[in-house]
Amino acid sequence: MTLPVPNLDDRRFQDLVDDAKRMVQQRCPEWTDHNVSDPGVTLIETFAFMVDELLYRLNRVPDRLYVTFLDLLGVSLHPPTTARVDLTAWLSAPQPEPVTLPLGAEAATVRTGQDDAIVFSTVAELTIPPRSLEHVRTQAAGGPVVPRDDELSLATEFPCFSEPPAYDDVLLLGLNDAAPSCVIALRFECDVQGVGVDPLYPPLVWEAFDGTDWVACEVDSDGTGGLNRPGDVVLHVPPSHVASVIGKTRAGWLRCRVVPAVDTRPFYSASPTITSASGFTIGGTVGAVHAETVYDEVLGLSEGVSGQEFMLAHGPVVAGDPFEVEIGAGAGWETWTEVDSFAGSNANAQVVLLERSTGTVRFGPAVRESDGTLRRYGAVPPKGAPMRVRAYRTGGGPSGNVAAGTVSVLRTTVPLIDRVQNRRAAIGGVAAETIEEAKVRGPLALRTRDRAVTPEDYEQLARHAAPGIARVRAVPAQTPKEAGGIRVLVVPSASVDLDGQLRFEDLVPPPEMLEAVSGYLDERRTIGARVLVEPPFYQGVTVVAKLVARPRASSDELAREARVALNRYFDPLTGGPDGDGWPFGRPVQAGEVYAVLQRLPGTELVDEVKLFGADPITGKRGEATQRIELDRNGIVFSYQHQIRVQRGG
Repeated sequence: MTLPVPNLDDRRFQDLVDDAKRMVQQRCPEWTDHNVSDPGVTLIETFAFMVDELLYRLNRVPDRLYVTFLDLLGVSLHPPTTARVDLTAWLSAPQPEPVTLPLGAEAATVRTGQDDAIVFSTVAELTIPPRSLEHVRTQAAGGPVVPRDDELSLATEFPCFSEPPAYDDVLLLGLNDAAPSCVIALRFECDVQGVGVDPLYPPLVWEAFDGTDWVACEVDSDGTGGLNRPGDVVLHVPPSHVASVIGKTRAGWLRCRVVPAVDTRPFYSASPTITSASGFTIGGTVGAVHAETVYDEVLGLSEGVSGQEFMLAHGPVVAGDPFEVEIGAGAGWETWTEVDSFAGSNANAQVVLLERSTGTVRFGPAVRESDGTLRRYGAVPPKGAPMRVRAYRTGGGPSGNVAAGTVSVLRTTVPLIDRVQNRRAAIGGVAAETIEEAKVRGPLALRTRDRAVTPEDYEQLARHAAPGIARVRAVPAQTPKEAGGIRVLVVPSASVDLDGQLRFEDLVPPPEMLEAVSGYLDERRTIGARVLVEPPFYQGVTVVAKLVARPRASSDELAREARVALNRYFDPLTGGPDGDGWPFGRPVQAGEVYAVLQRLPGTELVDEVKLFGADPITGKRGEATQRIELDRNGIVFSYQHQIRVQRGG
């Protein structure tokens, strides 16, 4: 049995004749005689016969030539995208002066006998300033702000909240200045007064003021058990923190707010009390990407001819970074810049083209015109001239999606920084485009011709602008008020945890991705078109189900498997009925939840299923239902499924 031959064009002789006759009816309605005796029809049939022969030969073009055709059209493989992660640098001790982690500082995973170290580089300079606690205020829910600085200076005990504590009571803490992206330790001397609460899950949230609103802080640890005993509360302050005026006092304000207890956990029976409080900086957080910087690499010597190619020592090259080649000229160096194509370059343009997926550097070619003259697209480096690259970053791919806590080796030595840590898993690393994927994209790129007209054009160009996009949907205007507008909905790549759960924050495209797509489409949109690039509407879904386990099946294991199965099914990237992401606008029905849970090996019976619409930002849930309708541009997101398992009879 021979291998199947790809059918590149399935039109045959009669299809071509029929298409031509339909075209004649549209373009030349006065031609009414379409019988085979008409000389014009004879010409159409002759043309169809010749095209049919051409298609026959085209359908026998091997894949190698097909790829060569794509290369002639300028279709190149997309490079891998880099995983991104937040790195927390911890100080060896609180410092009186700012400590700086420079831009490009490198941290890596531990190298083992089987795996090489995976290197991450910081994308910004991190300055960890010294901060101290200067002001303390208390405020009952809806009441006035009460200063507590005098009690602190005299070591006099005072209550944190009202008696008894109520929801939205707050403890305000003022630092001497803002501490954006810093790790702040708050040290309290507390008495055991706020009894009744679970010290592991106290009904408290910690927040920082960004000038307009209070933003949640991540609690690294709470040694006070909910302000009930002496200890430290370690907070990760968000990057938007600024110094503001509250109660006529300017400070970098943090607060501890009382919230309702989770589920059936107990609440405060009395207010905790504080005798003393202090604060200091013990670290900071900065973004990093899976990339390693290569400095001062020598490409080689120019041969003085057009179309030269040189290979970088390390590849692939990180997408989006500026790239320059320096050419030795006399006593100095000339800088040659990167272009996407040589098409618009003249013979004196000092430009290069970089194929980032392989690290190949190309200089402008020379093309012989029909009159015999030679036309150069880009200048030619002088013969024997040395060539070098000052710096470039290499990396990317799914190997950078490392687990939380694995980036722990600081390769760039910085005094007073003890260690680094990634508190969450790295996300966004996508493999380089394959030949098969490029073969599918090639005809689309040829049709689009780098211009955005149809929704499919916008989707194709958006993927080209940011290969880290997992899903993209272009939605044209639906109402007269939106005429001339189009919304491009972007879903970034994200990694799941061991339970198949995605973090909602990872599904929100980073600002740099939205800016890259928006800028790229703005240059290619039609005149008058309005383009809005944004994330889709995420509808949180909470499933509350009761299962009956089979004999000898573990109830705890079945509950865990049920949550994993639901997380995977309601996954906006890889879930849904077809496993390629939940379809936009598709409603959620309880019947399909029954099917998902019944397929689990340990399930004897799915006794009850309830669906709750949830807001993944506020955590609020709606009423129980059997069907959740979605906005036409919305997709689902799993949010805290609750599974109850009982033993079978």
